[in-house]
Amino acid sequence: MWAPCHRTAAGSGDRLSMRKSLLAATVIAASLAGGIASPGIAAADSGHAGTTSDRGRSFTFALLGDTPYGAAQEAAFPLLVDDVNSDRDVKLVLHAGDVKSGSTTCDDAHLTATAKQYQTFEDPFVLTPGDNDWTDCHRAAAGGFLPTERLEAFRRLFYPVAGRTLGRHPMKVETQARDQDHRDYLENVLFTEKRVVFATVHVVGSSNDLAPWGELPGGDRPEARMAEYEARKAAALDWIDDAFNTARRTHAPGVLLMMQAEPTQTEGFADIRERIVERSRAYGKPVLLVHGDEHVQEVEPNYAGVPGLTRLETFGDTASQWLRVTVDPKSPEVFSWERRTVPAA
Repeated sequence: MWAPCHRTAAGSGDRLSMRKSLLAATVIAASLAGGIASPGIAAADSGHAGTTSDRGRSFTFALLGDTPYGAAQEAAFPLLVDDVNSDRDVKLVLHAGDVKSGSTTCDDAHLTATAKQYQTFEDPFVLTPGDNDWTDCHRAAAGGFLPTERLEAFRRLFYPVAGRTLGRHPMKVETQARDQDHRDYLENVLFTEKRVVFATVHVVGSSNDLAPWGELPGGDRPEARMAEYEARKAAALDWIDDAFNTARRTHAPGVLLMMQAEPTQTEGFADIRERIVERSRAYGKPVLLVHGDEHVQEVEPNYAGVPGLTRLETFGDTASQWLRVTVDPKSPEVFSWERRTVPAA
């Protein structure tokens, strides 16, 4: 399915210059036509998932996760951004959660600095939260914050406009915040590209927030923690259904779901896993389940015994590697990918 690919730095400046010229021309043309929010990516409108033009058989996006971790990766991150930006075929960047390590501070200053780094991607930047970003902020090393307070802060900093991504050229997306039953979950978004349905679902490590907030001053707050878990799980299950319902209604050739944690059979994930398995089996077309958290890039076809359901874990704890994913709706597999290594400075 994938093959290692190491890029050299030679010619990257020329490619980036050409890319920016093409980008500017596309934006101008779209503006004159009253068109889309970002080249190659369709906007969602009035709460409906966006649709895209049929021009071009396939499109490509960059897949990241669990990065940047610590000062060294934060310093190296601009090279990763440059590498992605210099790829003329990349039209979108997906990040599978954890914008920081679990032992670094969760304060606003740190989160704001990372959000600014994400804004340097030329293309729309789509992020789903990770456990380090809020759940694990009760840890003393992370500042001893109340996780639910940090979740509110994370939403404020990384989703400043509901229904719009980050990136220098953001795009409109459908957000679950428009659902009266799940208004808090603006981070759960949905959009289409080449008729393929993409959805982010807020599912995190640390047992999906069932792990105790044991390092809070005064100890764990189980009632608040369980209330958060149950509400977010209900939103996640509904959003998974929305993604597959959209795919069936539009006869989509494939579905991509992105969350931070792998939905295993363990407590905290079992209901979400069951729903994904059930809907994927009934759908009968390629489904790509993308996640991070474990820091080991790996692939598992026929996930949970379902033909066509593939689990793809992206790189983690690195600012020097990423996955280049191509979506071809006319291919039987729909999704393919290759590893990329950022050239040294």
